[in-house]
Amino acid sequence: MGDGQNLFTKDVTVIEGEVATISCQVNKSDDSVIQLLNPNRQTIYFRDFRPLKDSRFQLLNFSSSELKVSLTNVSISDEGRYFCQLYTDPPQESYTTITVLGKSAWGRVLGAEWDGSYYQMASSHEEKVNVPPRNLMIDIQKDTAVEGEEIEVNCTAMASKPATTIRWFKGNKELKGKSEVEEWSDMYTVTSQLMLKVHKEDDGVPVICQVEHPAVTGNLQTQRYLEVQYKPQVHIQMTYPLQGLTREGDALELTCEAIGKPQPVMVTWVRVDDEMPQHAVLSGPNLFINNLNKTDNGTYRCEASNIVGKAHSDYMLYVYDPPTTIPPPTTTTTTTTTTTTILTIITDSRAGEEGAIRAVDHAVIGGVVAVVVFAMLCLLIILGRYFARHKGTYFTHEAKGADDAADADTAIINAEGGQNNSEEKKEYFI
Repeated sequence: MGDGQNLFTKDVTVIEGEVATISCQVNKSDDSVIQLLNPNRQTIYFRDFRPLKDSRFQLLNFSSSELKVSLTNVSISDEGRYFCQLYTDPPQESYTTITVLGKSAWGRVLGAEWDGSYYQMASSHEEKVNVPPRNLMIDIQKDTAVEGEEIEVNCTAMASKPATTIRWFKGNKELKGKSEVEEWSDMYTVTSQLMLKVHKEDDGVPVICQVEHPAVTGNLQTQRYLEVQYKPQVHIQMTYPLQGLTREGDALELTCEAIGKPQPVMVTWVRVDDEMPQHAVLSGPNLFINNLNKTDNGTYRCEASNIVGKAHSDYMLYVYDPPTTIPPPTTTTTTTTTTTTILTIITDSRAGEEGAIRAVDHAVIGGVVAVVVFAMLCLLIILGRYFARHKGTYFTHEAKGADDAADADTAIINAEGGQNNSEEKKEYFI
């Protein structure tokens, strides 16, 4: 294909394993330098000198009007555009496309060995042959992307007939790309472009380029793994006390866990809106506070950062009163036992949140008052019955024997402590 004003070439189609001939020709020579480059823009020949260390390239002809080079033992990887350059003012450039075909797709179908008449035989049979794509290549715009960034991914399927259909997958999810078809010497090269916005969950996930073609059986695909950088994710874990309740006099130990890509190399602890307690000990991701007191109350923040960004997590510390121990009761009365139980409940209720403590305190105080009033009423009833019983007995002894008397005088005489008794007492003393 000749794109220069004075320089032209021809596309080449060759069977795998055979010889391809590349010719750079100049119409009107002015003794300018001719150079041949491969698809990677590496110089194959500069005049008659070969800088590229590939002995398969051999110089067939060199003059001021032509540079002709042969490539032996052609492989699929040799496909692509080869550039002819002419160092004029301005410089001129033209390219030729080498298409490599498998023997099974052409030579065996044609039933003939490769020779100089191949092009004629191929032209009479090419409409009957499906040629699978070669050199399926996937290219990612960036080897490493940052979360939230949109990157470009391209996949190219070269030299197929008919044109190849390209499908995209990210993991198991199919995505939609945009394809372009280019025809070279009755062969088709398809390039599909995929614009992909990446997230931290995409790190390590494969992006797959898969082709569909009549000459392809099974899955023909290639893939690249995404590498996504993301800012840290921070989590605070309480390692002590185990029960999670912080009281005065206890110790507190917090561990900061930070995960990111790249991995954060340092985490820091700060106390929000206040200075860190003097008795706090910082050791890497760990924060240790011994002998807690209520002045330690506040919000403690763990911060971590990498080249992507910074993140933090907060822990709110509230120090509760120490537990209260109630001595065992010295009496076994119902009132004492009930009161002791209620006091124990009051003490334990301090372990709750501040709102719950107020509600529980009011309920418990009401309960205590009710129990005390009830106990006092019971005590008064018991004492009243006790005194009533003893008073009745006294009057009963005084009137004993008076029930059988006919009249009041006789009753007085028969009653204990009456006249007879007085006489008996007198006789006793005599």
